[in-house]
Amino acid sequence: MKNKVKFGTSGIRGLVTDMTDQVCYAYTLSFLTYLQSNDAIQQGSKVGIAGDLRSSTPAIMNAVAAAVVDAGYQPVNCGLLPTPALTLYGIRQGIATIMVTGSHIPDDRNGIKFNKPDGEVLKQDEAGILAQEPVLNDALFAGENLLQDNYVPAVNLLAEQQYISRYLDFFPDNALAGLKIGIYQHSSVARDLLLSIFEGLGAEVLALGRSAQFISVDTEAIRPEDIVLAKQWSEQYDLDCIVSTDGDADRPLVSDEYGEWLRGDVAGILVARFLQIDAVVTPVSSNSALEKCTSFAQVVRTKIGSPYVISAMQAIKNAQHIAGYEANGGFLLHTSVSLNARQLSALPTRDAVIVPLCILLAAQQQGSSIAKLLKTLPERYTYSDRIKEFPTELSQSILAEIQTGQLSQDATVFAQLFGGQIEPAAGFDYTDGVRVTLVDDEVVHLRGSGNAPELRCYTEAGSYERAKALNELCIQHMHRWKD
Repeated sequence: MKNKVKFGTSGIRGLVTDMTDQVCYAYTLSFLTYLQSNDAIQQGSKVGIAGDLRSSTPAIMNAVAAAVVDAGYQPVNCGLLPTPALTLYGIRQGIATIMVTGSHIPDDRNGIKFNKPDGEVLKQDEAGILAQEPVLNDALFAGENLLQDNYVPAVNLLAEQQYISRYLDFFPDNALAGLKIGIYQHSSVARDLLLSIFEGLGAEVLALGRSAQFISVDTEAIRPEDIVLAKQWSEQYDLDCIVSTDGDADRPLVSDEYGEWLRGDVAGILVARFLQIDAVVTPVSSNSALEKCTSFAQVVRTKIGSPYVISAMQAIKNAQHIAGYEANGGFLLHTSVSLNARQLSALPTRDAVIVPLCILLAAQQQGSSIAKLLKTLPERYTYSDRIKEFPTELSQSILAEIQTGQLSQDATVFAQLFGGQIEPAAGFDYTDGVRVTLVDDEVVHLRGSGNAPELRCYTEAGSYERAKALNELCIQHMHRWKD
């Protein structure tokens, strides 16, 4: 399939103008054909479909449903709801599911995420899907590749109900009583569902910042206006916490009582500790406070991307409770856990809702606030930035030279890349790009983007100010590498 829409993490993404009815139909048909070839689904079975709040989502859902019907399956319209809610529904029903979402990217773009009956498609599935050669039924399409009919059935609310019950049934009754929580709604597909869950657990809830237009909220690159809003709301309403998500609600935003947003890779540690996880999997770019806190029997580092985290969780055989998280805050629960004789079933895909709930209850357990809870972790801070329009071949060449050349043999040569203004290297990690631990225990991690001509830089240090300053220094020198 040659087009401008490319396969990324768990599915496809592209400009809305490139995601024509025929393109979305063809990718969906390839996905279903691949699953059937592996006996993962049977002819006539149901396929769950849902979407986020983007303006382009209804049309793409219709193209997906058309392919489902034309391939001999039954579409189930789960409505507009979080990606993890749809994934949970698919796992419980034993069916494939398809989520129409562009996650955190702007409204002029969208995407489709594919789930097998047991969860996300992984990297090995991607190759199998792309190898299919779907035969399009041109009779379905009118001019300009547009579908002539509506194929999306009426909404089935079971997926939403199951997802809400997942948390109301697991956490203690009135677990959040006495807390005042702000829900930053913007255009998150979970904006009303979050109200139901937090109110259902006894919190006093304020709905904040609802938007009729789609807003691109990236939990790893929080907008300056959202930083300001959170602090204003916390002070104005005397909130214990502000909760939000990205567009499809698989990545959380959680603030402390002062309106300071927590970094996702720190939030993940707090959640794993509250759930008493034995083995934790996270990408190599996540904060090293995970190891330094010594709360977990096993820590596994992977390449960046949820498929790598899921594969690593599946490979662990000697742990009772296994979970993972990413720097974006999404938490993946590979095994079920119990709390006060109540069980939370596994949900091995990024989830946002579990994160603020566990953090708030962890703070309650200690009789403290979220800000004080954070102080129980080692003082490690991360910062990230990127250089756009950095030629992919050049970034690959630079990273390869670091791995194989003198840079990896001489600790001082790496520092010279940055004008000798950083400490010499103490160790190199090539799991995903080049992650270098310096002799002063600071970290510089360089990585080329997988889907754009960008060179990314992640830094870690003992204070936020130092992590930011180190990142700015590195980015300054990296700009010169293009010349």
